[in-house]
Amino acid sequence: MDNTVKNKIFDYIESEKENMIASLSELIAYPSYQQEPSDGAPFGRPVRECLDRALEICSGFGLVTRNFDGYAGTVELPGYDCEPELGILSHLDVVPEGTGWTSEPYKARVDDGKIYGRGAIDDKGPSVAVIYALKAIKELGIPLKRGVRLILGTNEENGSADMKYYLSKQPAPKYTFTPDGNYPVINIEKGMIRGYFSADIMPSASPKTILELSGGTVINAVPESAYAVIGGMSVSQAEAAIRRMSCGVSFSVKDFGGCIRIDACGKSAHASTPELGKNAVTALIKLLTYMDIRDDASRKLSSLSKLFPYGETDGSSLGIAQSDELSGALTCVLSIINYQAGKLEFKIDIRLPATSSVANVMDKLLPAAAGAGFRLDGHMGSEPHCVSEDTPFVRKLLSVFEEVTGKKGECIAIGGGTYVHEIEGGVAFGPEFIGDDNHMHSADEFIKEDDLIFNAKMFALAILRICAED
Repeated sequence: MDNTVKNKIFDYIESEKENMIASLSELIAYPSYQQEPSDGAPFGRPVRECLDRALEICSGFGLVTRNFDGYAGTVELPGYDCEPELGILSHLDVVPEGTGWTSEPYKARVDDGKIYGRGAIDDKGPSVAVIYALKAIKELGIPLKRGVRLILGTNEENGSADMKYYLSKQPAPKYTFTPDGNYPVINIEKGMIRGYFSADIMPSASPKTILELSGGTVINAVPESAYAVIGGMSVSQAEAAIRRMSCGVSFSVKDFGGCIRIDACGKSAHASTPELGKNAVTALIKLLTYMDIRDDASRKLSSLSKLFPYGETDGSSLGIAQSDELSGALTCVLSIINYQAGKLEFKIDIRLPATSSVANVMDKLLPAAAGAGFRLDGHMGSEPHCVSEDTPFVRKLLSVFEEVTGKKGECIAIGGGTYVHEIEGGVAFGPEFIGDDNHMHSADEFIKEDDLIFNAKMFALAILRICAED
């Protein structure tokens, strides 16, 4: 590629820095986590409004847009009538804000070279970077030999029903990458199982009883908070049990309408990297086993604690631990729990290695759960996703990485399933480097201003490498 063209692209993107920040700030303002569906808004009105606004921004730049009934939107350069060969798949939905923010999660805050807000790094910031990469190519009049399409999804965080709908209407492009992972290129993704379990709880005649228990908000994150309401116990008794705990999770206890309430505060992390978090749910369950409560709820929770002991992340106690050289160890997270009115329900997130399978793990998981008194109410699973690092598409992306960074481009494997998990030949390209901590799925999520610009340059160069060169 002519360095003059590359330099023009990079200079243009740098000149658009303030506009990029403004566009990202607009999109952060929408609380676009999954909510109740309504007409034309399959994942909730805020999600639809965020999609509409993103497409309006693109239309204002002279890009060609289309809305697929609120499930997804597409953005293309004008003048290309054939099906594009390159698809770039990003998403505008987010996880709920959670707790612990030092500023409003849906009001972008720019401070010390960082843009804070839910979705800043996952995945609104990268979406904006792609939009401005397309804008740069259009405004500079750089011709392409093959078309490119940005696909803006709306349900990545909750099962990707958006892509199932979109792909029922449009074929997948020949090549697809998502800016929803890591550099250089992610070509191997672990498989995933999400399990939904429950147990009936017998009423208690004892005054000392667990009345309510709740923790976690989304299935694909280590829960940062949980609470329990207990009858027949004093604050001082609970505090004595808390003193026995030393696990990195903090506890507080207070009187609560004739009962006591215990709150646990841990640290959230993505379910694919649970070792980075502190699981408030499993810590609270462990605490409850120290409290000499002898009702049926306590017995069931004691069994649950044995299956999911605090600090364990590889499923050893369930008998499902396994690993391989390609992708590492299996991970397992108890992410959501609710107990009240005689029913205990919980949800788990498992990431299985590249050489494993859903059937292999389920064959071990189900007997372990049933033996402890828990029934499976449902599950969803996806097999591991692997793309050869020797494909021309992957080699071109690696060459872009090397050209821009001066570093060796190598493929990597991750525990998280990216947006291209179900798309044949799809890989992840950016927006983060391994080891970056932009507080994704946590409080005070951010993207650095310089990284926003850097990603736009990377995506623009990738588009040119794939769509403009022979």
